Amino acid sequence: MQLQAVLKDIDILKVSGNFAGDVSAICYNSKTCERNSLFVAVSGLKFDGHHYILEAVERGAKFIIHEKDYTPPPGVVSLRVPESRRVLGVLGKNFYNDPSSRLCLIGVTGTNGKTTITYLLESILYAAGFRAGVLGTINYRFQGKTMPAPNTTPESYELQRILREMVDQEITHAVMEVSSHAIDLRRIDDCSFDVGIFTNLSQDHLDYHKTLENYYQAKKRFFDKILPSSTKSRRSIIIINADDHWGQRLLKEVGTGIPVRTFGMESVCDTTVSQYSLSLEGIRADITAGDRSFSVSSPLIGKFNLYNILAATAAAYSLKIPDDVIQKGIENLKNVPGRLEKIIVPGKPDVFVDYAHTEDALLRVLQNLSEFKKDKIITVFGCGGDRDRGKRPLMGSAATTWSDLTILTSDNPRTEDPLSIISQIEEGVRRSSVKKYLPEEINNNTPEKSYVVIPDRKKAIETAVSLAGVSDIVLIAGKGHENYQIIGSELLPFDDRLVAREALIKK
Repeated sequence: MQLQAVLKDIDILKVSGNFAGDVSAICYNSKTCERNSLFVAVSGLKFDGHHYILEAVERGAKFIIHEKDYTPPPGVVSLRVPESRRVLGVLGKNFYNDPSSRLCLIGVTGTNGKTTITYLLESILYAAGFRAGVLGTINYRFQGKTMPAPNTTPESYELQRILREMVDQEITHAVMEVSSHAIDLRRIDDCSFDVGIFTNLSQDHLDYHKTLENYYQAKKRFFDKILPSSTKSRRSIIIINADDHWGQRLLKEVGTGIPVRTFGMESVCDTTVSQYSLSLEGIRADITAGDRSFSVSSPLIGKFNLYNILAATAAAYSLKIPDDVIQKGIENLKNVPGRLEKIIVPGKPDVFVDYAHTEDALLRVLQNLSEFKKDKIITVFGCGGDRDRGKRPLMGSAATTWSDLTILTSDNPRTEDPLSIISQIEEGVRRSSVKKYLPEEINNNTPEKSYVVIPDRKKAIETAVSLAGVSDIVLIAGKGHENYQIIGSELLPFDDRLVAREALIKK
């Protein structure tokens, strides 16, 4: 593609060299550069691309976009811009011919529920006969192709590339989890959305955002800046959880002129339920929206999943999908990997694996499971290292308040000392009402609410399963679908679901 076409709508401060030529590829990792490629030197959170310009040139890059001082060698064109990261998405949009304008793009943002809603919408869209693609925490997938997800939302250029692949494969609808990082780092600024969904907001990612208000403002930017700038803004729809405190605030502050639809069960909402029942077998509900109504039965568990169903239904309504198709799509989805996923071994205790890694998510899961409690709830969880430390005691309080036995263990400790992380979790435990035991002291007859520290996650899960009676519930929280554990800088194979299943079989 001609350089001038690639640089459309980009503010260039200074050009050194011949402002012409064909761009063979765009790269922001110097190791992927090739002959006649354009290298974008991005100042990242960990690495500065400006330090790798020489390597990019040695590998064949002919065009360099940078924001810091740089003098190119003969034959290389340098283009200085105000902000390289911002330019990356525009370059991708231009290079791949604005792919988001050629399909229906649905963005889902919020602290909890994003993954499940994307799975529900994918199932509904397939039931409607559409060809759907999904970009999210678990993976990026479309047309039988699955790619690992290094980020919940891809980097801006990669996002444009994947959307282009979807368009080329005749995907009609793309459903995307939109993270607060992606919004703040402007990864999605060059996408045209048809639908934007807000699920809820609670404390998370404060290692990055610093304050809950900053976190909210990042989420809000999706609705009051990105959606209105969409080329589809005249037909876009905003969908908000009106039962969430932050959702109520968002409803008051989003004055974009884009139609807003609400979902919920406690407020007056556009999409709601007239009646429902919850059990360990799933959800039954009568869903209503204006004069439209239908009944649904889903194997998903818990009230929070009913909220996810309402969000997906509201989005499907906005896309004019018929009730019977929405119903079929919801009922076709049997489970979401690592989202209150039941590990089924006949005749053994109910064991669930969930991705809950915030106080709010853990509370929601445990409060829902407590509705079905016959005897004890045993919870195994830890907190990730090198991440928001403020939520650790909050999660400790949530777990021990709603569990009969809590086993504190390692999550992904990364570069932190696992015992140090656990001690910070312990700060939230109310020692007056929750007694600490040594691992060898815990047994099936321990009478009072209690907790124990077992840093080895495999041993912690095995202990929980071994202690559980047939009428007990075991929750293994924090890692969900992840099939690895990060210890130091090593990525080690580890899957809560496999460990739990093996422990149940041995029990």
